Amino acid sequence: MFNHIVIGSNDIERSKCFYDAVLGTLGFSGEPLRHVAATGHKRLFYRHAGGTLAISEPINDEPATCANGGTIGFKCGSPEQVKLFHDVAVAQGGRSIEDPPGERDGGILGAMHLSYVRDPDGNKLCAIYRAA
Repeated sequence: MFNHIVIGSNDIERSKCFYDAVLGTLGFSGEPLRHVAATGHKRLFYRHAGGTLAISEPINDEPATCANGGTIGFKCGSPEQVKLFHDVAVAQGGRSIEDPPGERDGGILGAMHLSYVRDPDGNKLCAIYRAA
């Protein structure tokens, strides 16, 4: 459904360290594509499995802020990967939020394993595993 997601960062190199490690838990390897927009703003493009996550300095020169109510969900292949995503995120300067990583009752969606963290700029990330 989605082609790409762009989130802002106030420190592109700090974000690179964070996302290199966290996305590595999902199978991303290598370097993100670096780009400098015509405006001089730095961007990172992580391309994996048909999608792109872009990290960008805000082009309006205002501080990057997180979306209130917004969450970016990352699909995991196992409950263990959900936990690893969480633990690596916290080790890289993220902050664990909500309940500890683990199984949740998703109601009509069925059981799933979830973890939630905020990246160093406050963006809310979810790691999710749902058995087929």
